[in-house]
Amino acid sequence: MRIPLHVAVIMDGNGRWAKERNLPRIVGHKEGVESVREVVRTAREIGVKYLTLFTFSTENWDRPEDEVKGLFNLLETVAKREIKLLLKNGIRLKVIGKRENIPEKTKKVIQEAEEKTKHNNDMFLYLAINYGGRVEIIDAINKILKNGKKEINERDFRKYLYDPQLPDPDLLIRTSGEMRISNFFLWEIAYTELYFTDKYWPDFRKEDFLKAIEEYSKRERRFGKI
Repeated sequence: MRIPLHVAVIMDGNGRWAKERNLPRIVGHKEGVESVREVVRTAREIGVKYLTLFTFSTENWDRPEDEVKGLFNLLETVAKREIKLLLKNGIRLKVIGKRENIPEKTKKVIQEAEEKTKHNNDMFLYLAINYGGRVEIIDAINKILKNGKKEINERDFRKYLYDPQLPDPDLLIRTSGEMRISNFFLWEIAYTELYFTDKYWPDFRKEDFLKAIEEYSKRERRFGKI
């Protein structure tokens, strides 16, 4: 089975999963944590080098205040709890997105996790927090303008993205049956293979991730060539 170098995931459907069970939306997010754990573990086992999880978008601020607060509290709890697992498995944690709007306590927790895992290189786990694809492109353009450049090519443009070392995703997975990109990695997914599943994120586990990888391995990637 051909293993992608970089897998990106839009973890969608937590709220609907909870609603169908007459539970608060935050319960769906908490249940989704187990899916995160399984997918990270499985990716590490099969040799995926980069895994990016769309954790909190720039549009998610429009959700109810208690849900937003609950999401960041959950992120803090998980980051503290899983640090030993990351260290044990040689996984480096990195965060991309606009950090200035992230709550200070959350920001401190993720910075500590990044610092503790910075020497790991068996796998790179990226969390896209307060991330938006359009914002990333605009931020890159503003950096270019500040540097006084009047002309630039695609290779140079990459240097101004949030993490120039992060390769383009080979595979993008989206759960919950929605078939759209939702402002995620707009520059980076030009030739990414897309995989959609009807399963809500809390129900997406190891076998579902492996199914997506297997589907990817069957595709012929031509990148516009014959």
